[in-house]
Amino acid sequence: MGGLMGGSLAHFGAPVTLIVRPEALASYPRQLRLDSPFGNFVVDVATAAEVPPCDVLWITVKAPQLELSLKAVSRPEDVRAIVPLLNGVDHLSLLRSHYGNEKVIAATIAVESERVAPGHVIHRSPFANLNVSSAGQPLLGETIGQLQQLGFTCRFVDHEPTLMWGKLVFLAAFALTTTAADRSVGEILADPTWRDLGLSCIREASAVAAAEGAKLNVEGIIASVTKMLGNMRSSMQKDVEQGKTPELDAIAGPILRGARRHGIAIPATAKLVAAVEQRAGLAQSLV
Repeated sequence: MGGLMGGSLAHFGAPVTLIVRPEALASYPRQLRLDSPFGNFVVDVATAAEVPPCDVLWITVKAPQLELSLKAVSRPEDVRAIVPLLNGVDHLSLLRSHYGNEKVIAATIAVESERVAPGHVIHRSPFANLNVSSAGQPLLGETIGQLQQLGFTCRFVDHEPTLMWGKLVFLAAFALTTTAADRSVGEILADPTWRDLGLSCIREASAVAAAEGAKLNVEGIIASVTKMLGNMRSSMQKDVEQGKTPELDAIAGPILRGARRHGIAIPATAKLVAAVEQRAGLAQSLV
C-alpha cells in the first residue's frame, strides 16, 4: 500500500520519502517501480528510517506492525497531518491518543496491491477506491485531484463512523470467507454454503455498524461483493498462506466486541473467525 501511494504521488512530482526499517535502509532501492492498470512507471524516491518534516504522513503498515512503526515518528510536531490507511477502526483511537484528534485524518482504501520485491509494487485490482474524511479536504484536496487523474476513485465523506464501518463491513466478509475457505472470491460465490456465510457476515457486521452509529446501505454492500472480480484474494488469505500474522483482530475484532457491547448475535461471523484461527494456527481465540 505504501508503494502504491508513494509511487502514485511521486508520479505527479510530489517529494516522497519511504520510511523503511533501519536494517533495510542501506540496501533499499532509491527508485520505486509501480506496475498498475493506471500505468507502469519508475519514480525516484527518498528513503529514511525516521519520518522527516512533512505535510502528510501516510501510514500504510498492517495492524500488527502499527505500534512498532510509530517509533519512526520521533518529531510528531514536524508532521502536519497523519492519514492512516489501515484496516479496521481501532487504530484511529490509538493514533489520536498519541498525536491528537486534529492531526489524524480518517481514511480508507479498497484495492489489491502487493509488494513483490523491495521497491517493486504490483497494483493487481482494476480499481483503487480512496475515501477520506471531509476534515482532510483543505490539506488533501489537490492530492486527491491528482490521484483521480491517475485513475483512483476518491471521495470525501462527512460522517466518520459511516466512512470507517462502510469499508469494514465489506472487508470482513471478503477477508474472513476467502481465508477460512482458502478460495478466491469467485469460488466463494459459486459455493452456496460459503456464499451464505459471507452474506450473513455482511448483515451481522452491518447490524453492529448501525449500533455504532454508521449509516450503511446493506443491500448496496452485498451487491458490491457479488460483483467482485472472481480471481480476487484477500491480503489476510495471503498472510495465512505465507505464515504471517493475519489482521484478524483489526478486521473481526471490532465486530465481535461491538456485538458483545450491543447484545447482537453474530453466529456466521464467529464461525468464520474460528475457521480462520484454526487455519492460521492461532492459540488465542477472539471468539
